[in-house]
Amino acid sequence: MRPTSRRAFLKRSAALGALAALPGAARAAPEERPVVVATWDNRAAVAAAWAVLGAGGRALDAVEAGARVAEADPNDTSVGLGGLPDRDGRVTLDACIMDERHRCGAVAALEHVLHPVSVARRVMEATPHVMLVGEGALRFALDQGFERTGLLTEASERAWRDWLATSGYVPPAGPDHHDTIGIVAVGADGHLSGACSTSGLAFKMHGRVGDSPIIGAGLFVDDAVGAATATGVGEEVVRVAGSHVVVERMRAGDAPEAACRAAVERIVEKSPHDLADVQVGFLALRKDGAVGGYALRPGFVYTVQTPDAGVQVVEAPAHFG
Repeated sequence: MRPTSRRAFLKRSAALGALAALPGAARAAPEERPVVVATWDNRAAVAAAWAVLGAGGRALDAVEAGARVAEADPNDTSVGLGGLPDRDGRVTLDACIMDERHRCGAVAALEHVLHPVSVARRVMEATPHVMLVGEGALRFALDQGFERTGLLTEASERAWRDWLATSGYVPPAGPDHHDTIGIVAVGADGHLSGACSTSGLAFKMHGRVGDSPIIGAGLFVDDAVGAATATGVGEEVVRVAGSHVVVERMRAGDAPEAACRAAVERIVEKSPHDLADVQVGFLALRKDGAVGGYALRPGFVYTVQTPDAGVQVVEAPAHFG
């Protein structure tokens, strides 16, 4: 074995050993690409992203395709079509996207458009801005050719009316009312991208925006290091710029799971609120293909697909057992 080959072999072996020590994390061997990973059991979204990468497509196209699957699913009441509305009965959507060149786009409090992630991409590619919100975001989307669409399904409207009859206009607590799809990928070319999309906290105040469309909070990508995304109660993620924390911890040498754990611990340290009914989960993808996640409490799962291991749904370890 030539000296250079031996050094490469030893470096790879050491990295594999470090990954093997990560409890509860799906493991992708260094240099195992492409890789797609998404929050929750989003196997259909991951499959759509994987199809793009398998055809030689960019990670940017892959994450957009994956997010669009969740956005169009009326049975997913936390994203896009069928999303649970705000307390006024209006479905408002937040999304962002970011590529390997640090280009990013976002929309917040967007109504009447089926695919906010694609509007976010258009903001990134067709404007000098990063984020458009509310009526301005809708006007831009319609000008760009997106169709005006009804997003409130009968099931979601019924859930809203049931809540309205008993709620006193207080948004419900618990983990079932504020999920998100965050999806990040690295292509065979080694370049990263990510996307995040949500209908936000169920029955929230009209105009409330969480972490999902905020670069550095719900999503962050650095092509030299890795990518991270978040899910759960967005206010807690925004408070610590959570996804940015995860990427910076990976830059400092943390494995993906350890980097996610550091962000969760930051929330526990900094939050001024009682976290008894709060769930937050972070998900990280390192540039070499290693993945990991960590949550505030049990129940957060993520879906990952790699060339060798196929598709796995993994429960992340949690701070509060």
